[in-house]
Amino acid sequence: MDNTLFDLVGAQVAACNSVVRHFGHDNGDDLFLYFLSDSHGFESTENIRQYMEERRIPTNGMFEQACRIYASEKLRHITPYPGVKKTLAAIRERGYAMAVVTDAEHSDAMLRLGKCGLTSFFDCMVTYDKVGRKKPAPDPFLAALDAVSARPEEALFIGDSPRRDIEPCKNLGIRTVYARYGDRFSKTRDAIGADFVIDCMDELLTIVADIPVVRSRPGP
Repeated sequence: MDNTLFDLVGAQVAACNSVVRHFGHDNGDDLFLYFLSDSHGFESTENIRQYMEERRIPTNGMFEQACRIYASEKLRHITPYPGVKKTLAAIRERGYAMAVVTDAEHSDAMLRLGKCGLTSFFDCMVTYDKVGRKKPAPDPFLAALDAVSARPEEALFIGDSPRRDIEPCKNLGIRTVYARYGDRFSKTRDAIGADFVIDCMDELLTIVADIPVVRSRPGP
């Protein structure tokens, strides 16, 4: 979902810029570096608290306000990549089952998909708070397969992270599409072992048309 359907990183940077301006500072990249550290996690607002404490910015009252600014600005800047809606609509029209696998909490995932107008395209959503494990653990991917009643060899996974998306899916026998356009962190974006590589979402339609992927199945 994040950075495959929309640019979450760009939205986070914009939100960090808004927060530091609120503090009277002028470099949102300094705050964003905290989100990239391993201290609290990529989405934790505790990164804001640490930024404030290390710069001796009073947290009493200011921290909660900063978190509200961060959340609202991040959501405001989330928009789908070009071609995403058209591609998902075409896949849905062909009758394929689609699931979201994300490390985000369910409430955050719903807000983001809703902001982009993408919620109705998906049959299910596998989130961290529902599975209790984050990618690259196999649990979220297995939960998604179970939700759409698919075997690994019937599925196709699209993701922007070689380590957290492509590698675990290949280990499970799931075919993979590397969304290279959304990868903001890899040092190199070439030989990553995916079955397919796309540089925009529109290219996914050709891949889906050429291979059999499990379609929606009636419930019991």
